[in-house]
Amino acid sequence: MPTALVTGAAGFIGYHLCARLLSEGWRVVGIDALTDYYDPELKRARLALLKARPDFEIIEARIEEEGRLLSLMQTHQPELVVHLAAQAGVRHSIDAPRSYMHANLEGTFELLEAARAVPPRHMLLASTSSVYGANTKIPYAETDRADHPLSFYAATKKAMEAMAHSYAHLYDLPMTMFRFFTVYGPWGRPDMALFKFTRGILEGLPIDIYNHGQMRRDFTYIDDLIEGVIRLSSTVPGQGAVVTGDSLSSVAPFRVVNVGNGAPVQLLDFVTAIETALDQSADRNMMEMQPGDVLETWADTSLLRQLVGELPKTQLAEGVGEFVRWYRGYYGT
Repeated sequence: MPTALVTGAAGFIGYHLCARLLSEGWRVVGIDALTDYYDPELKRARLALLKARPDFEIIEARIEEEGRLLSLMQTHQPELVVHLAAQAGVRHSIDAPRSYMHANLEGTFELLEAARAVPPRHMLLASTSSVYGANTKIPYAETDRADHPLSFYAATKKAMEAMAHSYAHLYDLPMTMFRFFTVYGPWGRPDMALFKFTRGILEGLPIDIYNHGQMRRDFTYIDDLIEGVIRLSSTVPGQGAVVTGDSLSSVAPFRVVNVGNGAPVQLLDFVTAIETALDQSADRNMMEMQPGDVLETWADTSLLRQLVGELPKTQLAEGVGEFVRWYRGYYGT
């Protein structure tokens, strides 16, 4: 039975990825600090479902703790490493930048050092569409420059990409850096728009809509994203042909891949989809643009398709409906 190490295993994406790996016959070792950035009980509820599986093990610890990841790698010798642990959130990075430095930079350094000592077959590391920052060319392609991040969160993720590339080059470590676009679905994060809007509408509270709704996001349903990650896990940089528009490094087994839906949605249409799923109207509080935000995200997914084939694309109404059903069931509303 092959072993996978997943950092951030109690998180939204981490939970879904661990569940899928377990169903695919992997033994999964997870690590998560269960920080209080959002409700730790939601994280524990995710973990409770994973712990019911016999081939899952969780270590509650911070990845930036010196030597912790090295010890895990030495003990479990994982073939696959998926690095999802991070301090997330664009707006929070304005208020608490130090937490991003510790988790995103120091934590990634600890992982890279551990991989140098105990090399896995393939490492996949989570970046974000936020690294495209001030870019005006859309859709965003992996080969576009991403030199102007608009938030410290995005800056730390871009720094992670550079750190990972250097280790891939120096130590011949195959790495895929995937740039996620706005992910949503059941068990989602409470700081994300879908969760906040759903909760606000059900509680009869105003929902804050930034830039008066004049924003577009490439919303990506969680199951579609996980399918992409699973397929990419067996697509090892440097072990296949170079494809058109490839981001494969010329000096390292390192590739950057967008993982998104490839079809941006107007924010107000997103709100309407939530209202429809809830059968309840929102009290819309129109606000100005927030620092660190971008007007639009849109993934060019042509590289992803060439590498792993066509992926499922869950329609927005269906995906929002699945989230609302989960939310009502979990919170009993």
